[in-house]
Amino acid sequence: MPLGSTHDRLTLWTAPGVTLAAGLLGNSAAVALAVGSAYLFSGLMFSGDLDTDSRQYRRWLFLRWIWLPYRRCLQHRSFWSHGPIVGTALRVLYLGLWVAGVGWSAAWLGSRLGWWQWQPDIWRDNLWQGLHAHAEMLLWVGMGLELGSMNHSLSDCLVSRWRRWRRRRRRRGSPLARYGQKLG
Repeated sequence: MPLGSTHDRLTLWTAPGVTLAAGLLGNSAAVALAVGSAYLFSGLMFSGDLDTDSRQYRRWLFLRWIWLPYRRCLQHRSFWSHGPIVGTALRVLYLGLWVAGVGWSAAWLGSRLGWWQWQPDIWRDNLWQGLHAHAEMLLWVGMGLELGSMNHSLSDCLVSRWRRWRRRRRRRGSPLARYGQKLG
């Protein structure tokens, strides 16, 4: 498994290409910015390694406690944390539940303190209208999040396989060393 610094470098090196490709595919600077930002966020803060004491986990600073239940429930490098689409969707859902809970709690508390009137129907309707109006951009953001996650998982997989191959090769010896043993 690569070090956290390796994951960071891969994310930072590939971000310009991902951003450019998204801008060309979406034919929009807004799409490029959305995908590039989501890609960086996913690679640096929102990867599958939130289920361990990783760099990504530590970057949440005083909010890292919200990831403790996630860490306790998931085994590292499982399908649920590193799986394609599923891992990203689960993290988005998990973080979304926290954000929604905090938002609803703040709205309820604000209504109790007399700051505004509690109207859950209006909040719900506005949320659905906003999601519907920005569905295409949300899809692009989701693509950026997934690409960042795939970068992470793919580098885990490739580095692990490379290290296993190298370990087996050392145990057997290099082809030149084996050839020399046969001659001697």
